[in-house]
Amino acid sequence: MRQEIITQNKLVIKIGSSSITHENGLIDLWKMESLVRQIANIHNSGKKIIVVSSGAIPAGMGKMHLSERPKTIPEKQAAAAVGQSTLMHMYEKFFSEYSITVAQVLLTKEDMYEETRREHCTNALNTLTERNIIPIINENDVVAIDEIKVGDNDTLSAEVCKMISFECLIILSDINGVYDKDPRQNANAIQISEINNVKELDSIDAGDSNSSVGTGGMITKFNAARLLAPSKINMLIVNSQVDHILDRSLDGEDLGTFFHFSNSY
Repeated sequence: MRQEIITQNKLVIKIGSSSITHENGLIDLWKMESLVRQIANIHNSGKKIIVVSSGAIPAGMGKMHLSERPKTIPEKQAAAAVGQSTLMHMYEKFFSEYSITVAQVLLTKEDMYEETRREHCTNALNTLTERNIIPIINENDVVAIDEIKVGDNDTLSAEVCKMISFECLIILSDINGVYDKDPRQNANAIQISEINNVKELDSIDAGDSNSSVGTGGMITKFNAARLLAPSKINMLIVNSQVDHILDRSLDGEDLGTFFHFSNSY
């Protein structure tokens, strides 16, 4: 069933903060360039790609010389405002080296749930991908107060995937995949290669974790899976630091955890 990902041509790729930053919050150019190179290669193969990228607040932390993630809404808004331009500048720089044009798209909950705004957003994203432009999406943290409190780009990426009827969501994180129990607490935890029904998630101890630069954990990834399952959209969770992780995953290699929902639910 995992081999199905080889033939899927419309992909949303969610990049977590830890996948493109150092622990101190500054952008890790090596990590970012490596992921961009892989995405560019996939894009050049003819697949439609949308990127949902975290990292605005961490990038702002670095620029503002903050040693820890901001805790108040105004501080988060300020860090996001400073960091978003830095983040997009780096994406533009790296993708331009492969002659690929990117577009910044900032969304709020209302853009995905209010009918007219959702329609306009869907049309814009479809037009961009049809013109071989890669949209780079993030939450509009500066104005979306509720989104800052949630801080959950796993959910955002799943909602985007549903909204534009793409085939698979790939979540790049700092974890290898889903385990049968929390591997931080259980040395005998076993990684799960494939999940074929959303009900299987109920028996898994997701635990939760927040890095110093990110806000997501396994619980938010499970929530993303539950959003995608009714629409029969597949999902893959992989560790962004594995060499050539995207290329290898899309060749069908058994890496991470594949949520096979296209023929289930």
